Order: sequence, then C-alpha cells, then structure tokens
Amino acid sequence: MITVRAARPDDAAELVRLRRLMFHAMNGRDEPGRWEETARELIRRQLSGRDATLGAFVVDAEDGRLAACAVGTVEQRLPAPGHPTGRIGFVFNVCTDPAHRRRGYARATTEALLGWFAERGVTRVDLHATSDAERMYRDFGFAEHSTALSLDLSRPLG
Repeated sequence: MITVRAARPDDAAELVRLRRLMFHAMNGRDEPGRWEETARELIRRQLSGRDATLGAFVVDAEDGRLAACAVGTVEQRLPAPGHPTGRIGFVFNVCTDPAHRRRGYARATTEALLGWFAERGVTRVDLHATSDAERMYRDFGFAEHSTALSLDLSRPLG
C-alpha cells in the first residue's frame, strides 16, 4: 500500500530536489542555480498559509528523503460558462526519484493532487507531460486542449 501525505513547509528542499530531477528527465540537463532558493522559499511560504493555492503531495522514502511528489497550483480567473468558479489547476511538478520508480508513486500523488483540486472547485486542470508520462495522464482523463499563444517576457520584446 502506498502512503501519500500532504507536503509540509519543511519538505521544500526535497521538493526542489525532485523538481531538478524532473527538469533533467525532461531536457537531459542538470541546471542548478539561484532559482532553487527562490523555489524553496515560495514552497515554504505557500504551504504555510490556510488558504494555500499550492498543493503538494508526497511519498516518503525509507531514507528520510522524498520518493515522489505531485505539485500544482490553483489560479483564480474570471468565471466563464464552462468554468463557473473560474478556478483552473496547473500541475507543474510530478517526479519520482529514479531509485523509487515503477511503484505507482507518481499515479498515487497525482491522484491526491487532483482530489485537492476538486475540493477547491477547480473545473479544469492543465499540464505539460513528457512522452513517458502521457499515458498516465490520459488514464486520468487528460486530453489535448487548445491553448492560447504564449510569450516569454524574460526575453526582449520585438
């Protein structure tokens, strides 16, 4: 049986470690940097509030580290006919440490995160998936969705 729990602020460092592993799996590069401390601080702060818009669910490993996580956020938009609450979820970090893969941890933590979204009145959940993870998300009911154009404002306009 898999035991999934809600992440706590003191899990921030491990959540960032798993996030780095996820990025490495996605693009083949390990890119440590200043973003890590900013991410740890945001996680600690956003998991501390009563009305948190950050949801994170984890499986503990035997060695005191985290074996896996699923992390997402709720964005409040204006309500629309298909989304009467205006709440949209975004899953942005699902990762299992390589030493703990193929045990159902990603599925279990993702299921907990989707339940958390549902409890908050989220009517749509978006994510970007690797080809390896796409089948799991489709099993949950995820499908292609039209997405608006995107602009990277960290680059000069023009």
